[in-house]
Amino acid sequence: MKKLLSLIFVIALLGVLAACGGDNETSQDNTGENTEETSGSGSDDGSSGDDSNGEATTVTFAAQSDDTPATKAAIEAFNNSQDKYKVEWTQMTNDSAQMHDQLLTSLSSEAGEYDVLSLDVVWAGEFAGAGYLEPIDMMMDEAGLNAEEFNAGSMTSGNYKGKQYTLPYFPDVGLLFFRSDIVSDEDAEKLISGDYTYEQLGKMAETYSSENDISNGFVYQSKQYEGLTVNANEFTNQFEDTEAGLKTMYNFTTADWTPEDILNYTEGEASTAFENGNAVFERNWPYIYGRLKNPEESGATVDVENVQAAPLPNGGSVGGWLLGINANSEAKEGAWAFIEFLSGPEGQKILSTEGSYLPGYNPLLENQEVLDSNDLLTMEGFQNALQSTIARPVSADYSEISNEIQVAVHKYLSSGEGLDNAVQTIEDVTSEE
Repeated sequence: MKKLLSLIFVIALLGVLAACGGDNETSQDNTGENTEETSGSGSDDGSSGDDSNGEATTVTFAAQSDDTPATKAAIEAFNNSQDKYKVEWTQMTNDSAQMHDQLLTSLSSEAGEYDVLSLDVVWAGEFAGAGYLEPIDMMMDEAGLNAEEFNAGSMTSGNYKGKQYTLPYFPDVGLLFFRSDIVSDEDAEKLISGDYTYEQLGKMAETYSSENDISNGFVYQSKQYEGLTVNANEFTNQFEDTEAGLKTMYNFTTADWTPEDILNYTEGEASTAFENGNAVFERNWPYIYGRLKNPEESGATVDVENVQAAPLPNGGSVGGWLLGINANSEAKEGAWAFIEFLSGPEGQKILSTEGSYLPGYNPLLENQEVLDSNDLLTMEGFQNALQSTIARPVSADYSEISNEIQVAVHKYLSSGEGLDNAVQTIEDVTSEE
């Protein structure tokens, strides 16, 4: 009897345990269902940071600060144009060298803290070569974007080994400024068209400076620094005709109508000479026009109404900034959406009208609102200059390349000796990529 009762007790206990196990399985299933329902509720109230739950994906834009309202306005316009992405602006330093190092530190650690990067035009090759940038060729194709729609020099600056890595943020371009009250209408027309040579410019510089008793015919940048690389790039037509270009530079260096200390000239010295009426022609960047328009701040004595802008003979070296995607970004789709907007007609129009930045999207060069926002844009010569921009060498080792070019060119210009060595050095370093 005791055995029978024991057997009944064991069977009953096993039944209870089995029932408990079944309850646990049911509880787990229900817990899983409840978890999904909770997640769905989170999507409804926007509590989740996941884009799949209905909340906008954050896209971080690493760019220098802006003392105009343009960048802020462009970001707000993008954020208001859709609800899938939200761009947050991380304001970097305006010191280009410091910003370069800060970005490099982040990118070299494979960090994805910045999704969209503002890049100086000479950084693109370096960052692309190191694998820090995402190629955008396929994205451009899918969006139906053509490279010809954008500033040529900017696009070339962001093209590394046949792949496109950037679109323009805002370009800058080397220009020829000249005294329209001194230069004849015939010569002015030739300059504005861009259909002239450095040799012809030299003859004009000699003639007009002599006839008007002006100290200098033409001033430009020739000190051993980045500005010399820029000018050498222009004189040699992107180092395609290096020997002839360097010979012309030397002829200019030793000409009577060139400042004796031209080999120490940067943008500042050239600007001062031209603004004070001591030069007929000047090679510089667009900001010079703003200085001429504000003589109370710049001290300029030349009337801005007597100044015109024109393309340089072989085109002006492009400067300015580009937009790229961090290869380690976790929000690449959002990063591309923002770049497409900011480099496209709407974003570029905001930057131009709100900040007087030069448009990198070419069709805007004919937009009346954009033209009205910047007097320089209404000049035919300036419009032509924007259509003939050229890039400096695009390389992963640009800093080293530029330094070697500066040293070789300055040494030759200082002595008139070693032309072959200078040419060979430049050909070697520019053919490495």
